[in-house]
Amino acid sequence: MQKDLGKYRKSYEKSELIENNLAQDPMLLFQQWFDETEASQRIEEPNAMTISTIGLDGYPKNRVVLLKQITTEGFIFYTNYKSEKGKAIAENPSVCLSFFWPTLERQIIIKGKAEKTSKAISDTYFKSRPKGSQIGALISDQSEVIASRKILDDTLEKMTNEYSEKEPKRPDFWGGYIVKPNVIEFWQGRPNRLHDRIRYSQTLASNWKIERLAP
Repeated sequence: MQKDLGKYRKSYEKSELIENNLAQDPMLLFQQWFDETEASQRIEEPNAMTISTIGLDGYPKNRVVLLKQITTEGFIFYTNYKSEKGKAIAENPSVCLSFFWPTLERQIIIKGKAEKTSKAISDTYFKSRPKGSQIGALISDQSEVIASRKILDDTLEKMTNEYSEKEPKRPDFWGGYIVKPNVIEFWQGRPNRLHDRIRYSQTLASNWKIERLAP
């Protein structure tokens, strides 16, 4: 099979990224861009992000997860700690996050270290989830091979009955990670493929160095 995609063309002309208008803290610029994406109502899940890890097999792997909290320290998401990504992070906490918001012609690439959130933070978020999602976390041996879909459906039915009158508790193998960034790059599409790329890099003094990159 062969398909030529060379004729796909788009001119990026919606905005610009100029140094004079930049916040000194990249988390402020991230929050601004996220709010603008959310307000546009043209992206169904603006908090969808790609996380890249280096697996135990030595290969990088990307997958989409959902950002659940933005703090001054970093970006929080939740998962099964025994999953493929959880095992990869335990071995090598250096990860990369990326957001792509095509309707605003923007993307953000974040390099940082992932570490587990406190149990209290994980407990609070787990309690906020719908009961079906809580039960789903209990019964899924994420990333493990299973024999059939029926196993999941039968276990879900059994556990739903078991917890019909009580609240599930967060299992120890499930919880949050916070990715604390050391590099954040903001990309704004511009005409003629001369895109704006601004990189924030954390210094030893915990300040942020701002540089423009060639497109």
